[in-house]
Amino acid sequence: MFKLTKRHVEGLKIESKDYLVWDRDMRGFGVRVYPSGKKTYLVQYRVAQRTRRFTIGQHGVLTAEEARIQAKRLLGDVARGKDPSASKQAKMRAPTVAGLCDRFLEEYVDQHCKPTTASDYRSIIRRFIRPQLGPLPIAEVTRADVVAFHHKLRDTPYQANRAASMLSKLFNLAEDWGLRHAGSNPARRIKKFREEEKKRYLSDEEQARLGNVLIEALEEGSETIFAVSAIFLLLFTGCRLNEILTLRWDYVTTHHLELPDSKTGRRRIPLPREAYDILMELPRDPNNPFVILGEVEGKPLVNLQKPWQRIRKRAGLHDVRIHDLRHTYASVAMKDGIDPFTLKEILGHKNLTTTLRYAHLADDAVQRAAGSVASRVAGAMGRRSDAKPGLRVVR
Repeated sequence: MFKLTKRHVEGLKIESKDYLVWDRDMRGFGVRVYPSGKKTYLVQYRVAQRTRRFTIGQHGVLTAEEARIQAKRLLGDVARGKDPSASKQAKMRAPTVAGLCDRFLEEYVDQHCKPTTASDYRSIIRRFIRPQLGPLPIAEVTRADVVAFHHKLRDTPYQANRAASMLSKLFNLAEDWGLRHAGSNPARRIKKFREEEKKRYLSDEEQARLGNVLIEALEEGSETIFAVSAIFLLLFTGCRLNEILTLRWDYVTTHHLELPDSKTGRRRIPLPREAYDILMELPRDPNNPFVILGEVEGKPLVNLQKPWQRIRKRAGLHDVRIHDLRHTYASVAMKDGIDPFTLKEILGHKNLTTTLRYAHLADDAVQRAAGSVASRVAGAMGRRSDAKPGLRVVR
């Protein structure tokens, strides 16, 4: 037996089976030599009438002296009643963020979220949370971990902010499930990145181009009547894409679309004559309850993106998304003088703030209203509408 030093450890012979060599000066400190040539430092101790071993690290990564210092600390912990090996095993068995994600999807998302929201959550977990935070024990995730995670996604601020918000929800549930201490959510109050709001909507001229292309595509048969009709319905109703694609004939009345469920719950959507006429021209399948039929029997059209990409290319609308058709409906409504409260109900927004994002589109109407008020006040003060501008100063 000898004191474990760099020279002695490197001089240990490789044998067909692994074996242990103990330090002469520190009881319980040793090195294991493997047939592969790997050598690892460890401590051995007794607790609760049982012999336990704890691996400190590999020779080469640690020097003999560094391993000795760690061994002294660990054996000191044992003397104070701790069990390093049991603590390490408990830590390895601790539930991880990946496990929390699985439970979140199974017990929360599937029970409380609508399909579109559930799909978004699954995408965020698969693309961002699992790869970066999945292996970490839930109880050990710190605010610094979440800040670093958020910062790493800074080039896509919208996704970064959605992922941070979802992490906050995950850790709130972890607290509810007893996996973290109450009030310890590390994702709470993470400062969000500034998002550039997309305000794309079609001008009158672009609307005319789109209308012409849709009719041409229908007449020549390059697009189905269902795809073309879906796009017209989006423009005429301001509906969300999923609300049109999953629309059933049972929901259609003469004046409304009665949706039993939507992104914001039950909705009653006004059905203008233009949209009603399009619906009445659509062929029906007695074995399919959906309005916008797809290729699979009994199912709706599930992908309008490919037809839309072809149509927008023909119309020269390369940067217009399908959701921008809903923006276009809102912009036309605001320009037409429809008040935000009414528009909020038509679009099915949860709060007025969302609707007011379109308020800037009513600038012309506001300008006209302000001019009308000023004219009335000027008239009451004796200023004629044909008078020269400005004030005439009498000297």
